[in-house]
This record gives sequence, structure tokens and C-alpha cells, in this order.
Amino acid sequence: MKSSLSILIPVYNRAVAPLVEQLRMHLPDWDGPVEICLLDDASRPEIQAENRPLGLLPNVRYNELPRNVGRAAIRNQLAAAARHEWLLMLDNDVLLPDAQFLTRYDDTRALASVVVGGITCATSLPTEPTLRLRWYYTQQREALPAARRRLLPPAQLIPSNLLIRAEVFRLFGFDEALTRYGHEDSKLGWQLAQAGISIHHLDNPVVHDGLDPAPEFLRKSRAAVYNLVLLYHKDGVGADSQLLRTALRLQRVGLRRPVAALLRRLRSYLHANLCSATPRLVYFDLLKLYWVLQELTRVEKARHKKRPAA
Repeated sequence: MKSSLSILIPVYNRAVAPLVEQLRMHLPDWDGPVEICLLDDASRPEIQAENRPLGLLPNVRYNELPRNVGRAAIRNQLAAAARHEWLLMLDNDVLLPDAQFLTRYDDTRALASVVVGGITCATSLPTEPTLRLRWYYTQQREALPAARRRLLPPAQLIPSNLLIRAEVFRLFGFDEALTRYGHEDSKLGWQLAQAGISIHHLDNPVVHDGLDPAPEFLRKSRAAVYNLVLLYHKDGVGADSQLLRTALRLQRVGLRRPVAALLRRLRSYLHANLCSATPRLVYFDLLKLYWVLQELTRVEKARHKKRPAA
């Protein structure tokens, strides 16, 4: 049965012509009408000038926002303006793996209202040392086959390659209260699970082509930890996160402060390693644990301030 598709790509400071050209070559592989929707989130003028001509291409719509609204809001705006019944959400820093990308999605969409394709990255280690942390993280933590992703909690949903019925996405959307980077996808995955909406995992990964330098990746990861703790206290999202479970266990047994103090003394060493040519993901885990413990302390202090005086 024919079905229509809107491919949604939020754009920020990246030329997306290679991705758009790949997609346009394979639009006939989807059995029905397809549009490619690009929405620029207040990128640099030179990037906008490079991407703007894409809007003149058949089946492509390009628009720009006057100010940056962030990851959640821009995806919601793209979904609101989409004209078709299926939404394919892609990050702007990915490329297609092969010529069968849309075909595999078209063949699978009857199985579920939400299909996750996955992500991978180049097989060779980057020559630039500061890109290696992000490469190792993608290779070892994100580039998982569908069989392994099916075992993960629903909150560990990655929206960089996600096919979802428009009517389902519009029931929830991304939480625009999360103005910092990260975990808006976790809340969507949790909401889908709470509503009993099944998620099908498919081996159809996009190739991550935009590795962040280690300092930028660490900055984003720090912001994501803030959102993780915020969502946990607000909605209970993230309770199945190994990172958060470890931090909460330390808090329950009275070890939050001594462990945080130890990690505070180690953080410069951890940071230096992660920005080096030989980063170790176990050090990244320790640094994130320190950040979570910091956030739990901040939340506790805020609660004490709100308590009325005896």
C-alpha cells in the first residue's frame, strides 16, 4: 500500500547538500510521495547561503529560523509543518549507508508505528586526536545492531535515524522545556513505552559524519547530564540508566560526597585523557558520574532552600 513520507532534517552550521543529494537519488525507493524538509536553526550566514539553494530543488523545502530554538523545538516545528503521514527524522551530520536505505524502511513500516534504524561511523580511526573520543563512543556505545538495541530500555532512543508515524509523534513531541543539549529523545522513548506503543529496531544505520572535537563533545555531554537529572526528578525518566542508578546507589549508602570529592580531584586528569589521542571510555564514564553527583547535590540544596523554616 502506498504511503507518504516527510524527511525532516534540522540544520545547524553544516552544509547538507551531500545528504540531500543522496536522499533525492533514492526518493523513488519509497512507495509514495516524499518531501525533504530542511529547517535552519539560525546557522552562520555563510552556511545559510550555501544551503539556501537546496530549497529550489524538486521535493525539497528549505526555511530558516530567525533565532536558535534548540534540538527539541526545531524538530517539533519540522513535524508540525510536515505534509505526510510518516516522518523520517535524520540529524544533519549523517550520510546514507547504501542505496537500500529508504527501501528497507519502506519494507518495514508495516511492522510498527516507530522504527529505529541505528547509527554507525567510519571504520578507520580519525587522524585528528581530538575526534577520537567521539569516534570511540559511537563505535562502542551507539553503533549497535538491532538485536542488541532491542534489549535496551525504551528511553535509550536515538532520534538521529528514526521513522515514526506523524500522528504518533504529534501525540507527544519533544519536550521543549529541555533547552540544553540532550535527552529529549529519552523522554520521547519513555512516553512511547508508557503509552504501549511498540518500537521496532532495524539494521539500517546512517553513517555519523560529523564527529565533535572532544572539548565540544564533553560540553554537550555535561549539558545532557543536567537534562538527565532534571527529567528524573520531574518525570521519573532515566531511572533505568546505569549511570543514574549508580549515582543514586551511592547516594543511598551515604557515599555520594566522598566519591564526588575523589572524582573532583581526578577530573583534570580524566579531562586531559579524554582530549588526548588515546581516550578511555571508562574515564568518560567516571567524569559523567561526577557530573551526575554534582547535579544530585545541586537538587538537594535547592530542596533545602525551599523548605519552610521550623
